[in-house]
Amino acid sequence: MFTNKCAWLVAFLLAATASTEAHSAQCLEAIDLPQKVERVGETRLRVMFFKVYDALLATNTGDFPNYQTLALELNYLRNIKADTLVDTTADEWKKQGIEVTAEHEQWLTTLRSIWPDVQEGDCLVALHERSQGLRFYNANGELGIIESDTFAEDFLAIWLGEKSSFEKNRDQLLGVE
Repeated sequence: MFTNKCAWLVAFLLAATASTEAHSAQCLEAIDLPQKVERVGETRLRVMFFKVYDALLATNTGDFPNYQTLALELNYLRNIKADTLVDTTADEWKKQGIEVTAEHEQWLTTLRSIWPDVQEGDCLVALHERSQGLRFYNANGELGIIESDTFAEDFLAIWLGEKSSFEKNRDQLLGVE
């Protein structure tokens, strides 16, 4: 009996921590992109033993930071309230030393109005075209836009910045690991 419990625990831990290939793009296929994008990298975010989302980074050049069009797709592996997503955005900015100014607060308010609660299997895409801000999509189409490249840079820094909270995931997205 003890052996069965240990075997189950080991199997659970291995399954929870296994490096699993991220899901293929779901939302990107549904979006009318301004130009073709090529995969840069992908990763699966886990927090402790919990799978949160699979992420895919693609650009028109297949490279980062040299791009005109960038798409970051998140395929959610659990249910998350929109307010939690927005609050986490603000928390990640603070962790990176990005001052959450009155303008940032306005952006967060806009995000609260355009982002839906996500369910397991849902996806969101952040599409950045240089000098045109950041557009958000889900599988049903465009959710909204924040027309600020400063916002786009600060938002994308959560995943792609040098101070990202999840360095290994950042490296995988950038195709350096």
